[in-house]
Amino acid sequence: MRIASVDAAALAVGLRVGMPLADARAQVGELAVVPHDPVLDQDWLDRLAQGCARYSPLVALDAPDGLILDIAGADHLYGGEAELVRDVERRLARLGLTLRHALGPTADAARALARYQTRPAPDEGEAIRRLPVAALELEAEAATALVRAGLKTIGDLASRPMANIAARFGADAAMALRRLLGDAPSPLDPRIALPPVVAERRFAEPLGSTAYAAKVLAELVGEAIEELGERGKGGRHFRATFFRSDGLARAIAIETGHPTRDTGLVMRLFAERMDSLADPLDPGFGFDMIRLAVPRLEALGATQLKLEGGAVRAATEGAAMDELADRLTTRLGRGRVRRLRPADTHIPEQAQLELPAADAPPPLAWPAPEEGEPPTRPFHIFDPPQPIEVIAEVPDGPPHHFRWRRATHAIRRYEGPERIAAEWWRRRDNGGLTRDYYRVEDTQGRRFWLFRHGLYDEKPDPRWYIHGVFA
Repeated sequence: MRIASVDAAALAVGLRVGMPLADARAQVGELAVVPHDPVLDQDWLDRLAQGCARYSPLVALDAPDGLILDIAGADHLYGGEAELVRDVERRLARLGLTLRHALGPTADAARALARYQTRPAPDEGEAIRRLPVAALELEAEAATALVRAGLKTIGDLASRPMANIAARFGADAAMALRRLLGDAPSPLDPRIALPPVVAERRFAEPLGSTAYAAKVLAELVGEAIEELGERGKGGRHFRATFFRSDGLARAIAIETGHPTRDTGLVMRLFAERMDSLADPLDPGFGFDMIRLAVPRLEALGATQLKLEGGAVRAATEGAAMDELADRLTTRLGRGRVRRLRPADTHIPEQAQLELPAADAPPPLAWPAPEEGEPPTRPFHIFDPPQPIEVIAEVPDGPPHHFRWRRATHAIRRYEGPERIAAEWWRRRDNGGLTRDYYRVEDTQGRRFWLFRHGLYDEKPDPRWYIHGVFA
């Protein structure tokens, strides 16, 4: 067992990361040890990233213990970069955390300065050139080769032609150097993508009331809905983030099955979500900022009511069903409420898809049966079909008797066959067997859906299956 992390007191007595635990105990008799849990560490870093979204919408994780913020154009909200940094330090100090930060022209430069800078420099450019070559974070063999060649700092390396560096130490070394110097793009992979619609409130004094925070959220929803109306869009995903004054944040998200611009519906879903939280929304020292984001938009045209009112009633019925599905999804979970959607295939067990209600695309029209005709498909379909034993008068003729679940059924009536070929265009081997389906009724009036899997010229001994039971 080895030490994964140490605090300032442990560093002061000579303990280091990677030291065997037995050696550390021998060096320090009264040593407080906590088991390392990388999952909880990642969760804690993710919570800190949510809190840092107050400073910039572009926050990236730099595991296991770093965050990268793109504050370009956002520092003026705090009176400059220095004031923004002080605000971050103050909030993290409330959580008992220490901060090592750096500002840089690119994400790679800021990260390298925060992790490898040993002494301050008059400007960022000079500070980057003073960094050791370890800041490039190359493989051990390449880093050792640089040091042996007398190139110990980024400045030493930057003074050489880039082509020579790539030829001698590899293209990765040249690209890492260019990104560190700002000559190559250094993109961020933000934890949360920048949403197209955002509304937020900042408060001079933190809000200690969750009820009042919900009223502010309703105002933000109204602002977002107004902007959606100007764009001709509707929201499918709404995410509210409550930023606490101690630096942490709590995000609550809802989804709808169809695009909406109904403020009342969105707030009802938020209320459902908050009431079902296992960990209630706690303001702690108070909320000093609330942000509402709408990351998922879809086209939603303006609605106009007809004078005769027919379309109004139809739309109301559909909206009520959609609202019920959204409320159940919000309360029970997005994977627990599902909708069936017809699929463009003639294979019976693949003719419909079961999708979460929040993810289901706009509904398609189900094929309507002919009036007065019996249903062509049973109400209950077995997936997979269940094998049965069949007695037929001729090999390719209809079934006369079949045995299923240790019971024999004598067939009194049948209809068929309905021949369904395999989807050869979707199979790599162009294979698959033909199915001959029969709708049958036994002597007791029970109706079944049977099929023979394969023709006799496709398979010498095709099997029979029961695929469904009619109501």
